[in-house]
Amino acid sequence: MIIAVIDGMGGGIGTQIVTQLRQELPLDVEILALGTNAVATEKMMKARANRGASGENAIEVSINDADFILAPIGVVVPNSMMGEITPAIAEAIAGARGCKLLLPIRGPRFKIVGIEWKPLTKQISKAIATIREQAGLPPVRTLPPST
Repeated sequence: MIIAVIDGMGGGIGTQIVTQLRQELPLDVEILALGTNAVATEKMMKARANRGASGENAIEVSINDADFILAPIGVVVPNSMMGEITPAIAEAIAGARGCKLLLPIRGPRFKIVGIEWKPLTKQISKAIATIREQAGLPPVRTLPPST
């Protein structure tokens, strides 16, 4: 199974996603870090993604390798992320074959109506639970609190 994580700008959200994927999924799950810029890709690689590539062409070429795509919702909005999401990137991601799990991160020029805001870590955990369910992986076992 291949999970593509897409991020831009400073790569902070992508780094959090990769970190949680590594903590909550088996090590044989391949994480593909696709950054709109080299900084975002580098940070996701440091968080232990398996492979990484940067830029519009790399995203367009690599995105169809992914079974799941996990990213902020802005990746399908042309010109979002301060212009880093080109129309070609947005179209490639929206049209990719993999299941898209888009996190409802608020942007300065658009609002997502009808979605309850939750902390990013909870949004990522929910997305990972969806991946587990759709991929037929067992749920994460949690230990009961110690007394």
